[in-house]
Amino acid sequence: MAPLPNDAPVGIYLHIPFCRHICPYCDFNTYRGLDALVPRYVDALVRDIAAHPRMPAQTIYLGGGTPSLLSPEQIGRILDACRSAFDLEANAEVTIEANPNGVDATWFAGVRETGVNRLSIGAQTFERKGLRVLGRQHEAVDVFAAVDTARRAGFDNLSLDLIFGWPGQSLDQWRSDLETIGSLPIEHCSLYSLIVEPGTPMADAVTRGVLTVLDDDTAADLYETAMDSLASAGWTHYEIANWARQPEFASRHNLVYWRNGAYPAFGAGAHGRIGSERFMNHLKPLTYIEAVESGASPHSNTEFLGRELQMGETMMLGLRLLEEGVSAEAFELRHGITLRDRFGQQIDELTGFGLLDWDGSRLRLTPRGTLLANDVCSRFL
Repeated sequence: MAPLPNDAPVGIYLHIPFCRHICPYCDFNTYRGLDALVPRYVDALVRDIAAHPRMPAQTIYLGGGTPSLLSPEQIGRILDACRSAFDLEANAEVTIEANPNGVDATWFAGVRETGVNRLSIGAQTFERKGLRVLGRQHEAVDVFAAVDTARRAGFDNLSLDLIFGWPGQSLDQWRSDLETIGSLPIEHCSLYSLIVEPGTPMADAVTRGVLTVLDDDTAADLYETAMDSLASAGWTHYEIANWARQPEFASRHNLVYWRNGAYPAFGAGAHGRIGSERFMNHLKPLTYIEAVESGASPHSNTEFLGRELQMGETMMLGLRLLEEGVSAEAFELRHGITLRDRFGQQIDELTGFGLLDWDGSRLRLTPRGTLLANDVCSRFL
Protein backbone atom coordinates (compact mmCIF):
# COMPACT_ATOMS: atom_id res chain seq x y z
CA MET A 1 0.00 0.00 0.00
CA ALA A 2 1.32 3.45 -0.93
CA PRO A 3 2.20 5.73 2.03
CA LEU A 4 -0.13 8.53 3.09
CA PRO A 5 0.90 12.17 2.77
CA ASN A 6 1.32 13.66 6.25
CA ASP A 7 -1.65 15.99 5.86
CA ALA A 8 -4.06 13.56 4.17
CA PRO A 9 -7.46 13.20 5.85
CA VAL A 10 -8.93 9.68 5.72
CA GLY A 11 -12.53 8.69 5.08
CA ILE A 12 -13.86 5.13 4.78
CA TYR A 13 -16.29 4.50 1.91
CA LEU A 14 -18.62 1.48 1.92
CA HIS A 15 -20.66 0.68 -1.20
CA ILE A 16 -24.01 -1.06 -0.88
CA PRO A 17 -25.02 -1.83 -4.49
CA PHE A 18 -28.52 -3.23 -3.91
CA CYS A 19 -31.72 -1.46 -4.99
CA ARG A 20 -35.37 -2.43 -5.16
CA HIS A 21 -35.75 -0.21 -8.24
CA ILE A 22 -33.20 1.34 -10.62
CA CYS A 23 -33.98 4.95 -11.53
CA PRO A 24 -33.75 5.68 -15.29
CA TYR A 25 -31.07 8.37 -14.88
CA CYS A 26 -28.80 6.30 -12.62
CA ASP A 27 -25.45 5.01 -13.86
CA PHE A 28 -24.06 4.04 -10.45
CA ASN A 29 -23.02 0.45 -9.78
CA THR A 30 -26.42 -0.81 -8.61
CA TYR A 31 -28.38 -4.05 -8.94
CA ARG A 32 -31.95 -5.10 -8.21
CA GLY A 33 -33.27 -8.59 -7.59
CA LEU A 34 -30.22 -9.67 -5.58
CA ASP A 35 -31.69 -9.41 -2.08
CA ALA A 36 -30.74 -13.01 -1.34
CA LEU A 37 -27.05 -12.03 -1.62
CA VAL A 38 -27.22 -9.32 1.05
CA PRO A 39 -26.27 -11.45 4.12
CA ARG A 40 -23.29 -12.95 2.28
CA TYR A 41 -22.32 -9.51 0.98
CA VAL A 42 -22.30 -8.09 4.52
CA ASP A 43 -20.09 -10.99 5.64
CA ALA A 44 -17.69 -10.21 2.78
CA LEU A 45 -17.60 -6.50 3.66
CA VAL A 46 -16.76 -7.30 7.27
CA ARG A 47 -13.98 -9.68 6.20
CA ASP A 48 -12.57 -7.22 3.65
CA ILE A 49 -12.50 -4.41 6.23
CA ALA A 50 -10.80 -6.62 8.81
CA ALA A 51 -7.97 -7.40 6.37
CA HIS A 52 -7.14 -3.74 5.69
CA PRO A 53 -3.88 -2.25 7.03
CA ARG A 54 -4.54 -0.17 10.13
CA MET A 55 -4.71 3.61 9.76
CA PRO A 56 -6.53 6.56 11.32
CA ALA A 57 -9.91 7.65 9.93
CA GLN A 58 -12.21 10.60 10.55
CA THR A 59 -15.35 9.62 8.62
CA ILE A 60 -17.40 6.66 7.37
CA TYR A 61 -19.85 6.86 4.49
CA LEU A 62 -22.30 4.15 3.43
CA GLY A 63 -23.38 4.90 -0.14
CA GLY A 64 -25.11 3.05 -2.90
CA GLY A 65 -27.29 1.76 -4.26
CA THR A 66 -29.68 1.88 -1.35
CA PRO A 67 -27.86 1.35 1.96
CA SER A 68 -31.16 1.83 3.81
CA LEU A 69 -32.16 -1.64 2.57
CA LEU A 70 -29.81 -3.05 5.21
CA SER A 71 -31.14 -3.76 8.68
CA PRO A 72 -29.75 -1.86 11.68
CA GLU A 73 -28.09 -5.11 12.78
CA GLN A 74 -26.26 -5.46 9.46
CA ILE A 75 -25.21 -1.81 9.53
CA GLY A 76 -23.99 -2.26 13.09
CA ARG A 77 -21.82 -5.23 12.08
CA ILE A 78 -20.19 -3.23 9.28
CA LEU A 79 -19.51 -0.22 11.52
CA ASP A 80 -18.11 -2.43 14.29
CA ALA A 81 -15.70 -3.91 11.75
CA CYS A 82 -14.55 -0.40 10.82
CA ARG A 83 -14.01 0.52 14.47
CA SER A 84 -11.95 -2.64 14.99
CA ALA A 85 -9.80 -2.24 11.87
CA PHE A 86 -9.24 1.54 11.90
CA ASP A 87 -8.27 4.12 14.50
CA LEU A 88 -11.56 5.96 14.21
CA GLU A 89 -11.85 9.40 15.79
CA ALA A 90 -14.22 9.52 18.75
CA ASN A 91 -16.38 12.17 17.05
CA ALA A 92 -16.20 10.61 13.59
CA GLU A 93 -18.88 11.58 11.12
CA VAL A 94 -20.81 8.45 10.11
CA THR A 95 -23.22 8.95 7.19
CA ILE A 96 -25.70 6.65 5.53
CA GLU A 97 -27.73 7.35 2.40
CA ALA A 98 -31.43 6.57 2.63
CA ASN A 99 -34.45 6.64 0.38
CA PRO A 100 -37.37 8.51 1.94
CA ASN A 101 -39.69 5.54 1.49
CA GLY A 102 -39.19 2.09 2.95
CA VAL A 103 -37.77 3.32 6.27
CA ASP A 104 -39.70 3.78 9.51
CA ALA A 105 -39.23 4.91 13.10
CA THR A 106 -37.86 1.53 14.18
CA TRP A 107 -35.22 1.58 11.43
CA PHE A 108 -34.16 5.16 12.19
CA ALA A 109 -33.88 4.44 15.91
CA GLY A 110 -31.95 1.22 15.33
CA VAL A 111 -29.52 2.88 12.91
CA ARG A 112 -28.97 5.78 15.31
CA GLU A 113 -27.99 3.27 18.00
CA THR A 114 -25.29 1.78 15.73
CA GLY A 115 -23.46 5.13 15.76
CA VAL A 116 -24.68 6.59 12.47
CA ASN A 117 -24.95 10.32 13.16
CA ARG A 118 -25.69 11.79 9.72
CA LEU A 119 -28.34 10.95 7.13
CA SER A 120 -28.34 11.82 3.43
CA ILE A 121 -31.88 11.46 2.11
CA GLY A 122 -32.53 11.21 -1.64
CA ALA A 123 -35.41 13.64 -2.20
CA GLN A 124 -34.45 14.66 -5.80
CA THR A 125 -37.46 17.00 -6.12
CA PHE A 126 -40.74 17.80 -4.37
CA GLU A 127 -42.61 18.10 -7.66
CA ARG A 128 -44.72 15.04 -8.50
CA LYS A 129 -44.10 15.50 -12.23
CA GLY A 130 -40.35 15.58 -11.64
CA LEU A 131 -40.46 12.50 -9.42
CA ARG A 132 -42.21 10.57 -12.19
CA VAL A 133 -39.78 11.82 -14.87
CA LEU A 134 -36.86 10.76 -12.66
CA GLY A 135 -38.50 7.38 -12.00
CA ARG A 136 -38.63 7.90 -8.25
CA GLN A 137 -41.06 5.76 -6.25
CA HIS A 138 -41.75 8.17 -3.42
CA GLU A 139 -43.80 11.33 -2.97
CA ALA A 140 -42.85 14.65 -1.37
CA VAL A 141 -44.82 13.69 1.76
CA ASP A 142 -42.49 10.71 2.21
CA VAL A 143 -39.52 13.10 2.40
CA PHE A 144 -41.27 15.27 5.00
CA ALA A 145 -42.16 12.18 7.03
CA ALA A 146 -38.60 10.81 6.83
CA VAL A 147 -37.11 14.10 8.04
CA ASP A 148 -39.58 14.26 10.93
CA THR A 149 -39.06 10.62 11.91
CA ALA A 150 -35.28 10.94 11.74
CA ARG A 151 -35.43 14.00 13.99
CA ARG A 152 -37.51 12.08 16.52
CA ALA A 153 -34.93 9.28 16.44
CA GLY A 154 -32.22 11.72 17.51
CA PHE A 155 -30.57 12.68 14.22
CA ASP A 156 -29.41 16.29 14.30
CA ASN A 157 -27.43 16.30 11.04
CA LEU A 158 -29.67 15.76 8.02
CA SER A 159 -28.90 16.34 4.35
CA LEU A 160 -31.16 16.23 1.31
CA ASP A 161 -30.09 15.45 -2.27
CA LEU A 162 -31.97 17.25 -5.06
CA ILE A 163 -31.66 17.14 -8.84
CA PHE A 164 -32.36 20.14 -11.05
CA GLY A 165 -32.61 20.40 -14.82
CA TRP A 166 -34.86 17.37 -15.26
CA PRO A 167 -36.84 17.32 -18.53
CA GLY A 168 -39.78 19.70 -18.32
CA GLN A 169 -38.70 21.47 -15.13
CA SER A 170 -39.67 25.14 -14.96
CA LEU A 171 -37.97 27.95 -13.07
CA ASP A 172 -41.04 28.31 -10.84
CA GLN A 173 -40.94 24.61 -9.96
CA TRP A 174 -37.27 24.92 -9.02
CA ARG A 175 -37.96 27.99 -6.90
CA SER A 176 -40.66 26.03 -5.11
CA ASP A 177 -38.17 23.21 -4.38
CA LEU A 178 -35.69 25.75 -2.99
CA GLU A 179 -38.35 27.31 -0.77
CA THR A 180 -39.21 23.86 0.56
CA ILE A 181 -35.57 23.18 1.38
CA GLY A 182 -35.48 26.37 3.41
CA SER A 183 -38.60 25.41 5.33
CA LEU A 184 -37.38 21.97 6.42
CA PRO A 185 -35.35 21.27 9.60
CA ILE A 186 -32.23 20.11 7.77
CA GLU A 187 -28.58 21.13 8.05
CA HIS A 188 -27.26 20.43 4.56
CA CYS A 189 -28.32 20.02 0.94
CA SER A 190 -26.65 18.78 -2.23
CA LEU A 191 -28.02 20.11 -5.52
CA TYR A 192 -26.95 18.30 -8.67
CA SER A 193 -27.57 19.29 -12.27
CA LEU A 194 -29.00 16.31 -14.14
CA ILE A 195 -26.50 14.62 -16.43
CA VAL A 196 -28.04 12.16 -18.89
CA GLU A 197 -25.43 9.42 -18.90
CA PRO A 198 -24.98 7.23 -22.00
CA GLY A 199 -26.45 3.77 -21.65
CA THR A 200 -29.14 4.72 -19.16
CA PRO A 201 -32.88 4.34 -19.87
CA MET A 202 -33.20 8.12 -19.71
CA ALA A 203 -30.57 8.51 -22.43
CA ASP A 204 -32.56 6.12 -24.58
CA ALA A 205 -35.74 8.15 -23.97
CA VAL A 206 -33.93 11.34 -24.99
CA THR A 207 -32.58 9.69 -28.14
CA ARG A 208 -36.07 8.56 -29.10
CA GLY A 209 -37.51 12.01 -28.47
CA VAL A 210 -39.68 10.91 -25.56
CA LEU A 211 -37.87 13.36 -23.25
CA THR A 212 -36.16 16.66 -24.01
CA VAL A 213 -33.34 17.80 -21.76
CA LEU A 214 -32.96 21.44 -20.77
CA ASP A 215 -30.30 23.40 -22.63
CA ASP A 216 -27.11 24.49 -20.88
CA ASP A 217 -28.19 28.13 -20.51
CA THR A 218 -31.44 27.14 -18.80
CA ALA A 219 -29.59 24.75 -16.48
CA ALA A 220 -27.14 27.57 -15.64
CA ASP A 221 -30.09 29.85 -14.83
CA LEU A 222 -31.44 27.24 -12.41
CA TYR A 223 -28.03 26.93 -10.74
CA GLU A 224 -27.72 30.72 -10.34
CA THR A 225 -31.23 30.80 -8.91
CA ALA A 226 -30.19 28.23 -6.31
CA MET A 227 -27.08 30.22 -5.40
CA ASP A 228 -29.07 33.45 -5.00
CA SER A 229 -31.96 31.86 -3.12
CA LEU A 230 -29.88 29.92 -0.61
CA ALA A 231 -27.47 32.82 -0.08
CA SER A 232 -30.45 35.04 0.76
CA ALA A 233 -31.59 32.42 3.27
CA GLY A 234 -28.16 32.41 4.95
CA TRP A 235 -26.84 29.08 3.69
CA THR A 236 -23.08 28.63 3.16
CA HIS A 237 -22.22 27.57 -0.41
CA TYR A 238 -19.01 25.78 0.49
CA GLU A 239 -18.63 23.50 -2.56
CA ILE A 240 -19.86 23.62 -6.16
CA ALA A 241 -22.92 21.45 -5.46
CA ASN A 242 -23.18 21.64 -1.68
CA TRP A 243 -24.63 24.03 0.88
CA ALA A 244 -24.61 23.96 4.68
CA ARG A 245 -26.97 25.90 6.93
CA GLN A 246 -23.97 26.50 9.22
CA PRO A 247 -20.30 25.95 8.25
CA GLU A 248 -19.87 23.17 10.82
CA PHE A 249 -22.42 21.06 8.93
CA ALA A 250 -20.32 20.78 5.77
CA SER A 251 -19.95 17.11 4.81
CA ARG A 252 -16.72 16.07 6.49
CA HIS A 253 -16.52 12.88 4.43
CA ASN A 254 -16.83 14.68 1.11
CA LEU A 255 -14.24 17.19 2.28
CA VAL A 256 -11.82 14.24 2.35
CA TYR A 257 -12.31 13.87 -1.41
CA TRP A 258 -12.08 17.59 -2.19
CA ARG A 259 -8.94 17.96 -0.07
CA ASN A 260 -7.44 15.08 -2.06
CA GLY A 261 -7.27 12.84 0.98
CA ALA A 262 -7.27 9.06 1.32
CA TYR A 263 -10.37 6.91 1.15
CA PRO A 264 -10.15 3.18 1.73
CA ALA A 265 -13.15 1.73 -0.12
CA PHE A 266 -15.02 -1.51 0.37
CA GLY A 267 -17.77 -3.18 -1.63
CA ALA A 268 -18.61 -4.00 -5.23
CA GLY A 269 -17.51 -1.27 -7.64
CA ALA A 270 -16.16 0.96 -4.87
CA HIS A 271 -13.36 3.35 -5.87
CA GLY A 272 -10.60 4.01 -3.33
CA ARG A 273 -7.41 6.01 -3.16
CA ILE A 274 -4.54 5.77 -0.67
CA GLY A 275 -1.39 7.80 -1.29
CA SER A 276 -0.31 7.37 -4.92
CA GLU A 277 -2.49 4.28 -5.45
CA ARG A 278 -6.04 4.37 -6.78
CA PHE A 279 -8.14 1.23 -7.18
CA MET A 280 -11.56 -0.04 -8.13
CA ASN A 281 -13.21 -3.19 -6.78
CA HIS A 282 -14.95 -5.82 -8.87
CA LEU A 283 -18.25 -4.47 -10.16
CA LYS A 284 -20.51 -7.49 -9.67
CA PRO A 285 -21.49 -8.24 -6.06
CA LEU A 286 -20.98 -11.99 -6.44
CA THR A 287 -17.55 -11.55 -8.01
CA TYR A 288 -16.56 -9.24 -5.15
CA ILE A 289 -17.90 -11.70 -2.56
CA GLU A 290 -16.09 -14.67 -4.06
CA ALA A 291 -12.81 -12.76 -4.25
CA VAL A 292 -13.00 -11.81 -0.57
CA GLU A 293 -14.10 -15.31 0.49
CA SER A 294 -11.16 -16.89 -1.36
CA GLY A 295 -8.64 -14.47 0.11
CA ALA A 296 -7.92 -12.90 -3.28
CA SER A 297 -7.74 -9.17 -3.88
CA PRO A 298 -11.18 -7.60 -4.44
CA HIS A 299 -9.60 -5.01 -6.76
CA SER A 300 -10.37 -5.27 -10.46
CA ASN A 301 -7.72 -2.70 -11.36
CA THR A 302 -5.14 -0.46 -9.72
CA GLU A 303 -3.63 2.81 -10.95
CA PHE A 304 -0.46 4.41 -9.66
CA LEU A 305 -0.67 8.21 -9.75
CA GLY A 306 2.37 10.12 -10.91
CA ARG A 307 3.48 13.36 -9.28
CA GLU A 308 2.09 15.57 -12.06
CA LEU A 309 -1.33 13.93 -11.94
CA GLN A 310 -1.45 14.21 -8.14
CA MET A 311 -0.74 17.95 -8.34
CA GLY A 312 -3.38 18.41 -11.03
CA GLU A 313 -5.96 16.54 -8.97
CA THR A 314 -5.17 18.64 -5.90
CA MET A 315 -6.08 21.68 -8.00
CA MET A 316 -9.13 20.16 -9.71
CA LEU A 317 -10.63 18.95 -6.44
CA GLY A 318 -9.59 21.83 -4.21
CA LEU A 319 -11.01 24.53 -6.46
CA ARG A 320 -14.45 22.99 -5.96
CA LEU A 321 -14.28 24.31 -2.40
CA LEU A 322 -15.57 27.81 -3.02
CA GLU A 323 -14.50 29.45 0.25
CA GLU A 324 -11.46 27.33 1.05
CA GLY A 325 -10.02 26.93 -2.45
CA VAL A 326 -6.42 25.72 -2.76
CA SER A 327 -3.96 26.82 -0.10
CA ALA A 328 -0.48 27.66 -1.42
CA GLU A 329 1.05 26.52 1.87
CA ALA A 330 -0.76 23.17 1.87
CA PHE A 331 0.09 22.62 -1.81
CA GLU A 332 3.81 23.14 -1.18
CA LEU A 333 3.75 20.95 1.93
CA ARG A 334 2.20 18.08 0.01
CA HIS A 335 3.96 18.34 -3.35
CA GLY A 336 7.31 19.97 -2.54
CA ILE A 337 6.92 22.79 -5.06
CA THR A 338 5.24 26.18 -4.81
CA LEU A 339 1.84 26.69 -6.36
CA ARG A 340 3.13 29.53 -8.54
CA ASP A 341 6.19 27.61 -9.69
CA ARG A 342 4.01 24.75 -10.94
CA PHE A 343 0.87 26.54 -12.13
CA GLY A 344 1.84 30.20 -12.47
CA GLN A 345 0.87 30.36 -16.14
CA GLN A 346 -2.61 28.97 -15.53
CA ILE A 347 -3.12 31.22 -12.50
CA ASP A 348 -2.18 34.36 -14.44
CA GLU A 349 -4.32 33.46 -17.43
CA LEU A 350 -7.41 32.45 -15.48
CA THR A 351 -7.25 35.38 -13.07
CA GLY A 352 -6.93 37.63 -16.12
CA PHE A 353 -10.18 36.16 -17.45
CA GLY A 354 -11.88 36.83 -14.11
CA LEU A 355 -12.36 33.13 -13.42
CA LEU A 356 -9.99 32.77 -10.46
CA ASP A 357 -9.12 34.94 -7.48
CA TRP A 358 -5.51 34.78 -6.23
CA ASP A 359 -4.40 36.67 -3.12
CA GLY A 360 -0.91 35.17 -2.96
CA SER A 361 -1.80 32.54 -0.39
CA ARG A 362 -5.03 30.99 -1.65
CA LEU A 363 -6.59 30.35 -5.05
CA ARG A 364 -10.38 30.37 -5.41
CA LEU A 365 -13.02 30.36 -8.11
CA THR A 366 -14.76 33.69 -8.70
CA PRO A 367 -18.58 33.73 -9.07
CA ARG A 368 -18.08 33.67 -12.86
CA GLY A 369 -15.54 30.87 -12.51
CA THR A 370 -18.02 28.88 -10.44
CA LEU A 371 -20.39 28.76 -13.42
CA LEU A 372 -17.54 27.46 -15.60
CA ALA A 373 -15.88 25.32 -12.94
CA ASN A 374 -15.38 22.21 -15.08
CA ASP A 375 -13.57 24.18 -17.77
CA VAL A 376 -11.45 26.05 -15.23
CA CYS A 377 -10.46 22.96 -13.26
CA SER A 378 -9.57 21.02 -16.39
CA ARG A 379 -6.83 23.57 -17.15
CA PHE A 380 -4.78 22.09 -14.29
CA LEU A 381 -4.86 18.50 -15.53
